[in-house]
Amino acid sequence: MARRRFFVESVHSGMAELTGEQALHLTRVLRVEVGQRYEISDNQRVYLSEVDTARKERVLFRIIEEIPAVFPVVSVVLLVSLIKFERLELILEKATELGVERIVPVVASRSEKGLDRAAAKRMERWSKIVLEASQQSRRARLPELERPLMLREAFACEAGHRYLLEENANGQPLLSALPDTVSAGVALLIGPEGGWTDAEREQAAVRGWVPVSLGPQILRTETAAIAAIAVIMCKAQQISAGRA
Repeated sequence: MARRRFFVESVHSGMAELTGEQALHLTRVLRVEVGQRYEISDNQRVYLSEVDTARKERVLFRIIEEIPAVFPVVSVVLLVSLIKFERLELILEKATELGVERIVPVVASRSEKGLDRAAAKRMERWSKIVLEASQQSRRARLPELERPLMLREAFACEAGHRYLLEENANGQPLLSALPDTVSAGVALLIGPEGGWTDAEREQAAVRGWVPVSLGPQILRTETAAIAAIAVIMCKAQQISAGRA
């Protein structure tokens, strides 16, 4: 069974500290004891560690050794239109588990009004969701979670390959649109429940975004996001394995 993994702020002099809710979870729920071993990450490297001290809201780890950190074979930026928060939070969790590098909420024409203002109050909760999903999926680094951008700003996102996910089958199938190399990053832009406006499609085309599709079915935003990321990651993994 794989060891649990936790993120710490830093590692100094062979020691690392966990405080607050995470420490309480270890001491009260997991009943951690001195000498037990866990993996920890300082968001750069991953270490095998041993519990040195465990007291309510403070757990101190002693580093045993650095262990190999596994990273996704392709850098993916997910730019997803703001939708109802319970559905957006599902995207945050699953996109993190699937290995995206950055998550950027986007305000599109058909995004529900007021969600951009309300989102500012949710950032702390969303950061916690991303943290827990990163630990569960044993990531080496946390994804970057950015504050909402207007769509015109999102169009400026830089990546080797940039795709606008269409809600219909008008775009090229995503799988066939993906390149035969994993060296360049991928940016994926996903629209709101009401879909893209014609003006937004035109702006995307002018800015160099390639329209792609997951097929003729009309998918909810959260379904489309999860499915598209999985397609990109599987294709990249296949390419990487073939060249190993």
